[in-house]
Amino acid sequence: MPEEIELEMAKIQRLREVLVRRESELRFMMDDIQLCKDIMDLKQELQNLVAIPEKEKTKLQKQREDELIQKIHKLVQKRDFLVDDAEVERLREQEEDKEMADFLRIKLKPLDKVTKSPARLESLERLEAYVLEY
Repeated sequence: MPEEIELEMAKIQRLREVLVRRESELRFMMDDIQLCKDIMDLKQELQNLVAIPEKEKTKLQKQREDELIQKIHKLVQKRDFLVDDAEVERLREQEEDKEMADFLRIKLKPLDKVTKSPARLESLERLEAYVLEY
């Protein structure tokens, strides 16, 4: 039936979206981990410089302290932007999920009228639950 094919296509599209989202999440996690690692490395170097008494520091060491502070600040800002971007993406995905759930509810209603077999209804309910789960 055309309705069943359309529903199956919606399911396939949903699976594709889930995979794309997961890939995006993994990329975010990789970027976040790398930024945190870079920040920690710079902080460690800064701590080593800060441990030197101010009177004993060379001009080069003082300049390096300032550079490290600036680099750490930039990386923290970059990470903040990344987190904000991830939040916007999460909200967009929630809206897409709601739209997909509404679409499937509309599409499932006519199929309920066409076929009342218990196996078919159970299959459609599982599909709807699956889509709503993700």
